[in-house]
Amino acid sequence: MNQATLFRPEWRWRGLALCNAIAFGILGSWLWQPTRQLWEQIDHAVFNILNSPLATHPLWAHIWAIGSMRPADAGAALVMLLFLIGRNLIFSGTQVRTALFGFLSLLLLLTLFRVGLFSKVVDLMQWQHSSPSITVDGAVQLSTLFPDWENKWHMKDRSNQSFPGDHGAVLLLWALFLWPFARGLRRLVVAVLLCLFMLPRLVAGAHWASDVFVGGLFLSLVTLSWGLYSPYAARVTSLLERWGAPILDPLGRLPGLNRISLFSKR
Repeated sequence: MNQATLFRPEWRWRGLALCNAIAFGILGSWLWQPTRQLWEQIDHAVFNILNSPLATHPLWAHIWAIGSMRPADAGAALVMLLFLIGRNLIFSGTQVRTALFGFLSLLLLLTLFRVGLFSKVVDLMQWQHSSPSITVDGAVQLSTLFPDWENKWHMKDRSNQSFPGDHGAVLLLWALFLWPFARGLRRLVVAVLLCLFMLPRLVAGAHWASDVFVGGLFLSLVTLSWGLYSPYAARVTSLLERWGAPILDPLGRLPGLNRISLFSKR
């Protein structure tokens, strides 16, 4: 599999239309009143199931308090990076640099779309809302249970602007990006890691389930559709590889670093 297979520099209208149809269908189900009520029921049910045990089960509270800290986010990011650049984990040694730069190109597109367009639509349509840890009576806030940890590490357990779930959007983008290239058990591992990395925000009540599975999924699907089913990913990845080669190629000739595929391309 070469770069041309990873990212095709052409428009693929069927995939583009299908991916956008799914994304807007999910968003539409959240906006249409009959199905909006179903989403609200799901939101409250998921929050109650995940958040309520924090008050009565100390081990559950400690686990998710740790998972809600910034160092845990950094650990998750390292695992995500490993799946992109680990030789033969998902991609072969000759592909990992292309895969990494391809994902970075999609992250850039996601950021531009989120900040430049979607945030304005959210504000205009008044879709924004506060997280369940703020709005639900009796909600358990991890920052209240562990004030010392909150002061030192800042737990992500509340927000006055929780829609869409940006954290979930990045995780979903990563998993959906890897999915076509992963095989067998690796797909299951990616799915398990996706759920594990998303749970801290949901348990702590920083986001409603719909913030992630409507807002976050919408953002990730639209980003994937316009990134992968257009020439965008192929062209931006090629550009990033040309810019990165003068730095990464010499590092690939150094002892130790020459075993890392990102530098050696093998």
